[in-house]
Amino acid sequence: MAEIRAFVCGHPIAHSRSPLIHGFWLAEHGIDGSYEKLDVAPLDFDAFLGDLPTTGYAGGNVTLPHKEAAFAAVHRRDEAAEMIGAVNTLWFESGKLIGGNTDAYGFAAHLSAGAPNWTNGETAVVLGAGGAARAIIHAIQKAGYKNIRVVNRTLARAQELAVRFGTGVSAHGWEDLPALLGNADLLVNTSALGMTGQPPLEISLDPLPGHAIVSDIVYAPLKTDLLAAAEARGLTPVDGLGMLLHQAVPGFERWFGVRPVVTGALRDHVLAGGDAS
Repeated sequence: MAEIRAFVCGHPIAHSRSPLIHGFWLAEHGIDGSYEKLDVAPLDFDAFLGDLPTTGYAGGNVTLPHKEAAFAAVHRRDEAAEMIGAVNTLWFESGKLIGGNTDAYGFAAHLSAGAPNWTNGETAVVLGAGGAARAIIHAIQKAGYKNIRVVNRTLARAQELAVRFGTGVSAHGWEDLPALLGNADLLVNTSALGMTGQPPLEISLDPLPGHAIVSDIVYAPLKTDLLAAAEARGLTPVDGLGMLLHQAVPGFERWFGVRPVVTGALRDHVLAGGDAS
């Protein structure tokens, strides 16, 4: 059987940890396959997708800045991609290029591993209103949360998400945060604040109830100040690396025909692979 090839494309792409994840699984399952980094500039992306059926790739991942362009270009999208407005996973069906989004799945799967009771909650506070926030809100809605409060410094961007996701999603400015945390079951940082090289995320977790779960999708550093503060208060912290690992599962299964499992050994392998962001 011929080697199965897949890829991750973005611009820049050198920092991507995805090859570490998929390479680990290929070796673990003894699959004759490869997963490559491809640097594709925005002006070249449409041509790249147009040529894809002739390249021998089974599909691949799409990362910044191409997720919305991929959304527009594919023949069909899955439900998550439709709701989130972005595609991060490509595959072929009957010769047609199909797009999906696995970010919401990855977030939910990692939370279920690290905080299994998270689906019992009803009220969530989401910090940030970018593309990552859309995936997180979709995941939280699917889990049954009735009240999702989107907090962003630019209120208009939060309002766009409230309109997009409808009933139960509300928009708030940063100044409202202390009052919003009082009965929150889940707090998620989807912004870049607190990431290595970015400004700090300066909030007090004092108003959160004692059972609250605090999740940060930033994974460089692995333990952000937000997670350290949550731990210090006895809350349940969930780091950002697991979302990256779990979101890779559905794509690997589509391209290589085996559903892999996220393990401690995989996590250690990716963490040992460098300080990429």
